[in-house]
Amino acid sequence: MSPRSKCSMLVTISILSLAILFSCASRKITDQVTPEERMDIALKWFNNGHYLDARTQFRILTLSHGGTHLADKAQFYLAECHYSLKEFILAANEYERLLKVFPNSDYVDDAKFRLGMSYYKLAPKFSLDQEYTRQAIQIFQEFLEEYHNSDFADDVELYLSKCRQKLARKAFVAAVQYRKMSYYTASTIYLNKVLEQYYDSNFAPRAQYLLADNYMHLKEYEKAKEEALTFLEKYPQHDWSDRAGDLLEKSEKELEKQAKTQE
Repeated sequence: MSPRSKCSMLVTISILSLAILFSCASRKITDQVTPEERMDIALKWFNNGHYLDARTQFRILTLSHGGTHLADKAQFYLAECHYSLKEFILAANEYERLLKVFPNSDYVDDAKFRLGMSYYKLAPKFSLDQEYTRQAIQIFQEFLEEYHNSDFADDVELYLSKCRQKLARKAFVAAVQYRKMSYYTASTIYLNKVLEQYYDSNFAPRAQYLLADNYMHLKEYEKAKEEALTFLEKYPQHDWSDRAGDLLEKSEKELEKQAKTQE
């Protein structure tokens, strides 16, 4: 590297270092500011995306001014900082604290929605443990009961549906895996779970058909007939309606054979 290039690099590094120092200095607050001034500054930093600095100031407000009119607002935005930083477990804890300590706050519906979203964000892919998904469902259901007129209601219904779809998929995939191993009784348990708990999911029609098919494999032809008829009644326009029709015919033929052997 030439001396001129080295010099240019040093100048650039010096400028960047100074910029960082001035930036950090600009985000320091003296102890003399009022709670209102601290709140204004923290909100400004939050809105500008400086979540770490804003988080510190909101934390100070919750600890030092917990009995003031700013307490619930500071608590909410403290949780929001964690949420924006994708610290969803910490965010959930702070939203829950607001709901418990400030039940009459103007931020309760916002906090309840964000609490559900925190659990939603924490949930892993469907094949793994879905405890967080179940927690999200509980919070979203409570939200719709308590704040059904909220502006967030439509979003809550959307994410509630996504959570239910996820659990339905988990049960449906388990049922299919058991079918592949010819464990039709075990498969039937999971298919019934889809139909009873997630009847409004996209997996319900296929679960209904496979349930009928499972009973055919188990040679429980009366049940197979009933489930095939249920499919045709509930999903007459479904892509699998022809399959269900064929299954119905097969079950009826098997029942006729049984009837003849009993004569």
